[in-house]
Amino acid sequence: MDFLTPVYLLAALLIGTTLQSSSPPILNEATIFSVGFLVIALSLYKKKINKIVKRVSSARLPTACGSFVVYCYKSMSDGLEHVAIVKGEIGKGKNVLVRVHSECLTGDIFGSARCDCGNQLELAMKLIEEAGRGVVVYLRGHEGRGIGLGHKLRAYNLQDNGRDTVQANEDLGLPVDSRDYGIGAQILKDLGVKTMKLMTNNPIKCIKLKGYGLEVSERVPIVTPITKDNKRYLETKEAKMGHLYSLGTQNAIY
Repeated sequence: MDFLTPVYLLAALLIGTTLQSSSPPILNEATIFSVGFLVIALSLYKKKINKIVKRVSSARLPTACGSFVVYCYKSMSDGLEHVAIVKGEIGKGKNVLVRVHSECLTGDIFGSARCDCGNQLELAMKLIEEAGRGVVVYLRGHEGRGIGLGHKLRAYNLQDNGRDTVQANEDLGLPVDSRDYGIGAQILKDLGVKTMKLMTNNPIKCIKLKGYGLEVSERVPIVTPITKDNKRYLETKEAKMGHLYSLGTQNAIY
């Protein structure tokens, strides 16, 4: 019965194989697709209804961008610690200015010019300081859009040899973007956020967060300087990943 993983359990239900069978169900292409879809759907549903992160601690955090309160959250599945940086009172949680930021060691810490991550994080904190109210959720484990630091550096070498950021991931046999925002959504809910003005150039992020029960009332572009080092990277995200940089779409909902 070792083959009775969630995938095979679902497959058995789909094609009518008894769970007491001594051999795994035979999966055709259509069944594999259906099972894969159901596994993803069940995973999202579990993260939507089950508590997967807990608040650990908080403290006052003076920064170059202003004074905030920092919260540490711990994932109950893998032990990773995530961060929320909060300005002002969330109140009833309506139309809170929010940035859900993916960890980028090279950009956020070392100021890499290959991407716009560090600049986006700094700008988000400045905009929240100006607004007097808002949240930055900093998600660990998102390095390289989910592929990890080691693979990201391998992808950089491929990019130096002519591949773009999408092609480099594909050449390594890795997903273009495997990030999940379930933990980020639960952190925002724990802080009392109900509807948000989401600072992002990525419409897919809006869709994913809405899938976890949060309302995006406005998408706020977070436009940072284009340099010779990140120009192709930003152009690729716009052309191949649907990122939007036009200020004219600032109030669009996605």
